[in-house]
This record gives sequence, structure tokens and C-alpha cells, in this order.
Amino acid sequence: MAELQTFQNAYLQATAGNTTYSRNQLRWQFLLASFTGGQAYREGAYLQRYALESDSQYAVRLNNTPLDNQVRSLISLYTSFLFRTEPKREFGSLENNFTIEDICKDADLDGRSLNAFMKDVAQWSAVFGHVWIAVAKPDVGAITMADEQAMNARPYLSMYNPLAVTDWRWARQPNGGYQLEYIKYVEEVNGTETVVKEWTYDTITTYNLNTQQERVIDMTVEVNGLGYLPFVCAYAERSPVRGLGNSLVDDIADQQRMIYNELSEVYDSIRLDTHPSLVATAGTNAQGAAAGQVITMEENLDPNLKPYVLQFEGGQIDKIYTSINNRKKMIDSMGNVGAVRATETREMSGIAIETEFQLLNARLSSIADNLELAEEQIWSIIYTYMGYAWDGEIDYPDNFALKNTDHELAHLKTASEIIQDPVKRLLIENAVMETIDIESPEHELLEEQAEQQGLPEPDEDEITRTYPDGTPISPELPEAYDLATGAENCKNCGYYVEGLCTRWNNAPVKATWWCAAWEPMTNI
Repeated sequence: MAELQTFQNAYLQATAGNTTYSRNQLRWQFLLASFTGGQAYREGAYLQRYALESDSQYAVRLNNTPLDNQVRSLISLYTSFLFRTEPKREFGSLENNFTIEDICKDADLDGRSLNAFMKDVAQWSAVFGHVWIAVAKPDVGAITMADEQAMNARPYLSMYNPLAVTDWRWARQPNGGYQLEYIKYVEEVNGTETVVKEWTYDTITTYNLNTQQERVIDMTVEVNGLGYLPFVCAYAERSPVRGLGNSLVDDIADQQRMIYNELSEVYDSIRLDTHPSLVATAGTNAQGAAAGQVITMEENLDPNLKPYVLQFEGGQIDKIYTSINNRKKMIDSMGNVGAVRATETREMSGIAIETEFQLLNARLSSIADNLELAEEQIWSIIYTYMGYAWDGEIDYPDNFALKNTDHELAHLKTASEIIQDPVKRLLIENAVMETIDIESPEHELLEEQAEQQGLPEPDEDEITRTYPDGTPISPELPEAYDLATGAENCKNCGYYVEGLCTRWNNAPVKATWWCAAWEPMTNI
């Protein structure tokens, strides 16, 4: 009897969630359905019921109403920008370590690379506001690093959305920081059996539950040899509550639900317009709706009671579509993506587009900073597993500035028609090539020079100055390098050797130019 009571208490302990989880659970389920769409959204029954609508009629309306999934579209847009350029990783003392390279290729032991895993982290944290990442390492009893490599026993990552993490608690440290001291999450669901894990500083408790019978099948307690909890909370946007993020699509999901209901109204309106209702007395036989249907009326029926068709005013469908389009504009505004949508760019002014680009850039930069912080915390735990202190660096792109190419080309075209100075026209031509992503001839020339001298190819972004004839100025030369106005020039400088400057890494120079590093030949 005592053992039964213990298992009953264990079941309650395993299934209980904290107040933050209980308060947000339904909202998280709605956000998950809003992103997933399809059957999950229909099962959520997010259509408003009509008065006197039967269950069968409501089910038909659910099946016939399409979902315009704005949430998925917006998050896909964010993640495509975030990972357009891969993050840069430097691993310090473990730069060429086999285990580190293996983690980058297969982060979760399921074939996903670290970039693919972090892309999922970005996607799901945008949906819920945050996700939890567990950094685990199997204990296979290996003695040496070679044994671990032979058994592929190395750290790996697992991601849990907020619906799976039912309880957590943070503790204030003596230095003023916070550390996770307790967490409980659903690790696996297999039919009626559920595996729940509970971590503390000292123990790891695993519950095997039968949710149908509401009882604990088995419970094991292990020692937590780490002394800490290897979990990272990755935020899309932080909230005032620790361990709780702000969803990037919270309000957008509500707008999507309203569009969903309005599309249902459109469906019903079209059916009413094409299949109008027939008003008849109870004794009138008007079963069926086929063309040429014969309607049998009662004998001696009052002429005022003859069957008639209810006329539907279809003009309101246009009003519904107007409302839907206005809601889409609100979604674009809330997500700062109006300038990215092709239909919007034709309606917005150049300044409005530029402002929208800047707002989107700021939002993406904030998300990238949070991903960068989360990944550094992940690597810190991995390095601890391997007996090292994290000394590397993770760098996610922090500039997602977008350009309105058509707008910029129009300005450059106008400038080229007005300006007659050949040097300035050359600069405009270079700007045009850069805008349409064509490699400049100056960069090609520098590449040839670098190849001849056995030097690395120059970065095209480094080419910022040219001579009046369009020849590129070597980036090795200082900003003060300019056309000589006095007797001092490169030709009579002690550093000048056959068109090259030995002071600036043998950079090619012109005899009639000079810089402040000039020295007479007698001093060299």
C-alpha cells in the first residue's frame, strides 16, 4: 500500500507543471497549430461557431475552410535571411579537434549539421519565443579519449519546445547571476507511455508513465555527476520573466485566425449566392436541388404562401476581401516585411521602403545576437564535457541591410545623365556594377597582380580608391597617399624601387604621387 502511494505521488510529481507553464500552455498550443497549419489547425477548431450551428455543419465548415498561413511564411522569411550567410566559428584550443568537427557535421546524432540544428532553434524560438537545448553526453564507461571516439561517445544536442518543458527554476548565485537549478521535461512519448526526466544539481530522475492508467510504470534515480544542469534557454526575444520568451508571431497568429474566419465567411457567402435557400411551407415537397426540380405544393395553398427563394446580396464578399487585405497589411507592418513583399513595394515610397528595411534589419540583428549567445553557451558546456574551458568565438551575421535595387539603379541612372566629369562617371559605373553584383575590372586587375606576386586574392570590399584613369589603388597604401603637389614624390623617395613601394609591402605606386612616409634616398 505504501509503495502504491509512493508511485501515485511520483505520477503527480512527474505530470505537474509550474504556474508559468500552466498559464501559457494553451497559448503555446495555439501558436504551434498556427505555424503547423493543416490538420493541426482544423483540430484546434479556431472557427467561430454560428448560432444554432450543429456539430456536423461545423465540421463541414472546418474541412472546407483553407488556412492562409501567414505565420509560417513570416518565420520562413526570417530564417532565410538569418542563415543566408553561415555563422563563423573559431574553436580556440580545439580548432582542429575531431570531436568538434563531428559535432558540427552531426549535432544531434540524427544527421543534422550544427547549422541545420540552429536553424531549427531559430524557427521554433520564433514560434514560441524560446526553446530549451539539452547538451548531453552518454556514459559508456570509456577510459580514454580513444575509447570514446571508437564508441562515438561525444556530446550531442537535443531541442525541446516549451510544451515539453513543464517545470524549471532558477537560483540566484552569490555573484549576482542566475543559474538553472531544476528542470523537468517530457523526453519521449510512445502511445500511452511517456518518459519524463527531472534534473537537479545532485540527481537525474527518470519516470516511465502510463498516461492512460495514470500511473508510474518505473522510476530510476541517477547521480548527476556534473553538478550543474547542461541546458540552454535560447530566446528569440527575451521577456521580463526568466525562462520565458516573447513569440515573434504572437499578434500575427491572432490576425491569421481572423483571416481564417473571414475566409470561412467568403465560402459561405459564395454558397448562399450560388445555392440560395428556398422558403416553403411544411407540406411542400421540395426535396433535392437538381436543375429542373419539380416542387409539389399542397392543394388550395394560399397564393401568399407559395415557395420563394431568398435573394443573397453578394456585394459583401468584396468587403470581406477588403478586410482580409487590410489584415495582411497589418501583418506586414507588425513583422516589418512590407517592403519585402512584391505587391507592397509598388505602393510604398522610397523613404518608406528604406525605413522598413532598417526596421527589419534591426529585428533580424537582435534575433541573431540571441542565437549567437545561445550557441556560445552550448559550446561552453561541450568544452566542459571535454575537460576544457571555452576559449573560442561564435560570430553570427549582424547586418542584414537590404537594398531596393530598382530604386538605387534609377538614382544612379539619373546621376549619370547629369554628371559629365569622367572620374565621377567612372565611380557611378562602379556603383552600378556593385548594385547588380558584377565584379569590377579593378578587382580583376588586383587579382591578376596578386596571382603574379603570389599573394592572397584581395577582398572586393577593400577596393575603395582608384586613380583618375580608373586603375585601382592598392589597399596596402595609406589614406594619405595622393597626387604630389611639391618636389617630393614617389620617384625620388628612398622606398621607391621600379614602381613598387618597399615601405608598404611592395605595393604598386605612381612616380608622381606621394605619401607622408616619404624619405629622401640618402636616408634609406
